[in-house]
Amino acid sequence: MHVTSQAPSHPAPDAPVPNDVPFRYTAAAADELELRWQDEWERRGTFYAANPTGPLTDAQGRNAEPERRPFFVMDMFPYPSGAGLHVGHPLGYIATDVVSRFRRMLGDNVLHALGYDAFGLPAEQYAVKTGQHPRTTTEANIEIMARQLRRLGMGHDPRRTFATIDPGYVRWTQWIFLQIFESWYDADAVRPDGGRGAARPVSTLVESLESGARPVPSGIGGVPAGASWADLDAVARRRVVDAHRLAYVSETPVNWCPGLGTVLANEEVTSEGRSERGDFPVFQRTLRQWQMRITAYADRLIDDLELIDWPEKVASMQRNWIGRSEGARVRFPVPGPDGTERTSVEVFTTRPDTLFGATFMVVSPEHPLLDDVAAGWPDGTKDAWTGGHASPAEAVAAYRRESAAKSAIERQADAGRKTGVFTGIHATNPVNGASIPVFTADYVLMGYGTGAIMAVPGGDERDFAFAEAFDLPVVRTVEPPVGFEGGAWTGDGAIINSSNDTVSLDGLDVAAAKRTIVDWLVAEGLGEGTITYRLRDWLFSRQRYWGEPFPIVYDENDLPIALPDASLPVNLPEVPDYAPRTFDPQDSESSPEAPLGRNEDWVNVTLDLGDGPRTYRRDTNTMPNWAGSCWYYLHYLDPSHTEQVVDPALEQYWMGPGHNAADTHGAGGVDLYVGGVEHAVLHLLYARFWHKVLYDLGHVSSREPFRKLFNQGYIQDWAYRDARGVYVEATEVVEDTSVPSGFSWNGQEVQREYGKIGKSKGNMITPDQMYAEYGADTLRVYEMSMGPLDLSRPWETRAVVGAQRFLQRLWRNVVDETTGALVVTEDELSAETLRVLHRTIADVRTDMEAMRINTAIAKLIVLNNHLTSLPAVPRAAVEPLVLMTAPVAPHIAEELWSRLGHTESLAHEPFPVAEEKHLVEDTVTCVLQVQGKVRGRAEVPADIAEDALRELALADPGVQRALAGRDVRTVIIRAPRLVNVVPA
Repeated sequence: MHVTSQAPSHPAPDAPVPNDVPFRYTAAAADELELRWQDEWERRGTFYAANPTGPLTDAQGRNAEPERRPFFVMDMFPYPSGAGLHVGHPLGYIATDVVSRFRRMLGDNVLHALGYDAFGLPAEQYAVKTGQHPRTTTEANIEIMARQLRRLGMGHDPRRTFATIDPGYVRWTQWIFLQIFESWYDADAVRPDGGRGAARPVSTLVESLESGARPVPSGIGGVPAGASWADLDAVARRRVVDAHRLAYVSETPVNWCPGLGTVLANEEVTSEGRSERGDFPVFQRTLRQWQMRITAYADRLIDDLELIDWPEKVASMQRNWIGRSEGARVRFPVPGPDGTERTSVEVFTTRPDTLFGATFMVVSPEHPLLDDVAAGWPDGTKDAWTGGHASPAEAVAAYRRESAAKSAIERQADAGRKTGVFTGIHATNPVNGASIPVFTADYVLMGYGTGAIMAVPGGDERDFAFAEAFDLPVVRTVEPPVGFEGGAWTGDGAIINSSNDTVSLDGLDVAAAKRTIVDWLVAEGLGEGTITYRLRDWLFSRQRYWGEPFPIVYDENDLPIALPDASLPVNLPEVPDYAPRTFDPQDSESSPEAPLGRNEDWVNVTLDLGDGPRTYRRDTNTMPNWAGSCWYYLHYLDPSHTEQVVDPALEQYWMGPGHNAADTHGAGGVDLYVGGVEHAVLHLLYARFWHKVLYDLGHVSSREPFRKLFNQGYIQDWAYRDARGVYVEATEVVEDTSVPSGFSWNGQEVQREYGKIGKSKGNMITPDQMYAEYGADTLRVYEMSMGPLDLSRPWETRAVVGAQRFLQRLWRNVVDETTGALVVTEDELSAETLRVLHRTIADVRTDMEAMRINTAIAKLIVLNNHLTSLPAVPRAAVEPLVLMTAPVAPHIAEELWSRLGHTESLAHEPFPVAEEKHLVEDTVTCVLQVQGKVRGRAEVPADIAEDALRELALADPGVQRALAGRDVRTVIIRAPRLVNVVPA
């Protein structure tokens, strides 16, 4: 335990304590001392994180000392909004600051910095409305957010701050894109971790094609079967190589959002088929776009989740999004008019054991099979199949037009109405030779699987409903139980009706039947066992202005060429306007027109790329805003470094495998990453993909970017709607017993609802309001004490005063409010105070290490109240209390530490250590209840006071979960064995 029993009883002459500081700890006093200490931290370089090499040293000009453990803690990249912060935003930032300060006091070399994810759609939309350049808006918003966070007392290293719009940062984002573009995925390559499959430079692909070690694939750009590399001209060779790149251009079905004037990735489309940003309809279109081959990393993205410490909810969301499924690809022959095989339709199925029950097929309206259908209906076509059209060509064309106007989610929802039309085509079931009709229905999406399904109505409810609607046969392949009343049987059972002359599945269980039929399909050349994924390659083009330009130009053959490093960054040009071509959210036939295309001088450029000056065309799309957030953690290591994307020595020190003892799997990565669960797929999946490419290419030593992930909860509050459904200002609502809801606004009844805080809901409370009324330290203590950090919690402004009272009592335990003199004594500690002090030290350290900050604060309050009850407060007890309080309330702790006579910041003081001899005490088990139901237990001193029991019970995670945000009516205490919390 750190105790300075002989320290002077007055401030040192050079300590930053002016004579006119008020002696009472009020909001005004907090404002003065907080601003003063923030300036002092900046002047002293208190939070400078020292690199092991290079110019970023500590405040004394020293590089990192070998005996200090590196600890890299990060917040998820904030987007600077014009509305600024509300009180819900700082929750995660305060938490990481508390952890950083605690770890620094444990002796760690802590890297904690904050930058800004500054490319974003809101600034561009504001530019469309006002004509103001997005950079102007964004930089102004950054200033607002930086001021608000500084006022909160964040201990960031200011030298490491940057924004993704900085030209130096854009340069490296574009450079990483080129690394991906110039790579291909070699499934046979051996990685440093011993695994197989890795990104390798495209030059290695060319070498293998030239030598004949790898056959030239046919069908790409018209390359004939059996062609050698020498047979191909330069253009054909480039097309073969381009088809293998990890970043490539292709014609593909995309999510077209006319309302935003851009294409969206699948992850940016909600489950309702609308844009995540703006809630506009999203339609399926086939367009030429940049894509990234994230699917090559699907298995690693799933398997490597076992290497890192992430919440299981997030890991499950990533596994489900990637959607790895084992099954079989099966080819259904499609006879031509003369009976010969015209082609085949391939399907993927996870249930190949049900093939004998496939009685029809369904293909997506975009499936190429439908590009050439018969002019007339074949014999046996039922009226219900034609949709009232005179020919298959007419029916298919009409159905294609209808489906093009629907979003992907609308198409899926339409499955309940069994829409579809017969194509006039029959396929052959490969296991029994049956001729089965091929329908098209828009619930089958071309972007998923093969764009075709085999329909087994006996074992699938959707197929059964479709079969009923179109009068199609049902063949059961799994025996239903006795008493089954009909419909699709989706449960287990013995295989039936599943045999031909060479294979029989009858009587087998499902697992054995799958193995048997896959072996048969392979032997007959009709299919093979395979693994498929829900994940699709990442759509990487955006038809927007405010993003990173692609470092690519196109030649006369419309083939992409990487710009040399010396040409980076490619900066955004000036354009006459920032608006997309269409802003009609219902125009599914509109085409994207990127704003960059309106600057002809920029688009068409003359360059010498090694073969003399030639005219090239720039790419007029920009990268998505996710690009900059895929790698920003690496830039924190040294933003001033300009020679490499990251210095290998710095990456190894801060992120390398084994740099942290908790990294038991050797994944490496950031030690603690805190942010909302809403980024579970988008940002986190993309960042992991980029990092793995950089790992494969030798630019980083860590296998994963973020070793430990923590999702903080949300702060919520009441909002109110009027009769129109419009939110009204919450501060203007009053309780009103004369109306049924109990609340009114300007004399009108309003309905109360509970949810997230935000300006649009009229319930926004800003940190600036809290600073003015209470001070930043009070806000920090309140937000950290509201409940477990990973759970959402209700905001209650009236409850903030409780946090303020704790700090006021702490102040009075050190400073006389009348004279400003110290009230601490140099007396020895009593046995009781020693016991309370050391138990608090032990428990607070344990809670802080586990990020149970709320329970740590509760124990600090208990110790503080104990000291308040003493005739005089001993220095040997209050100094450890001030040190333990410092991570959560750093300004008042610094002030008191200075007044206690210390000239150095306590930010680097050792955290107190409990002495075992003082931890031996008589304890009992206290049962914690909510409404009489046991929600937790705690070991407490037999003589614990009722106030201390109340604080402990209300801070207990089990009690907090049971309360679920409800107010507390009363707390019944039967010290020391029982506490029963009764909610309102």
